[in-house]
Amino acid sequence: MLEITNLSTFYGNIQALHEISLSVKEKKIVCLIGSNGAGKTTTLNTVSGLLNPASGTISFAGKNIVGTAPHAIVSMGISQVPEGRRVFPRLTVQENLDLGAFIRKDRSAVKEDIRYVYDTFPQLKGREKQPAGTLSGGEQQMLAMGRAMMSRPKLLLLDEPSMGLAPMVVKEIFRIIDEINNDGTTILLVEQNAQMALKTSHRGYVLESGRIVLEDEASALLENDEVRKSYLGE
Repeated sequence: MLEITNLSTFYGNIQALHEISLSVKEKKIVCLIGSNGAGKTTTLNTVSGLLNPASGTISFAGKNIVGTAPHAIVSMGISQVPEGRRVFPRLTVQENLDLGAFIRKDRSAVKEDIRYVYDTFPQLKGREKQPAGTLSGGEQQMLAMGRAMMSRPKLLLLDEPSMGLAPMVVKEIFRIIDEINNDGTTILLVEQNAQMALKTSHRGYVLESGRIVLEDEASALLENDEVRKSYLGE
């Protein structure tokens, strides 16, 4: 579904990505792990069109999307949940979800997806009129994920969904990620919690200083001595 080939991205004169290549197969979860500043968020922002690469290609469903406007990329079927959740705090839960469906015209199907979001995230049910800024961190993360699902993405980009959350909430978030994937959505997951990410994913990539240094099946990376020492605290 997604094929990144020799992708390089700069912030001004600073090169953040150095010819990285990775692929995400349909209906799979692929994780990208690495330390702060490794280039994980840059990768997602380049895929979603928020950053323009200096070179390389990004192929989505067989089409090169480099240079495509972000709103058009959403229309094609890619939706991103940003780092730090970034809900609209003064808008209600319902209004945040409505904005996730802004590009859609199929209003009856939108209503069905609203029900799907509330079924997937029951913590949000009954809070439709509550300002998003009054939700807990975990509830805001669920709202951000639900908002992204409202565009009916084929590929969901998740940027650090466990950041700042209590362990029990993290466990619930990853359970929901698995559920969304089982419902047919392909996921590219950026995550510092390497253990949870690899346990949830089918395949993983390790990014260091803007370069892919390891890639393998997620189960194999969990057993890799270098990964266990550097990212699993063992």
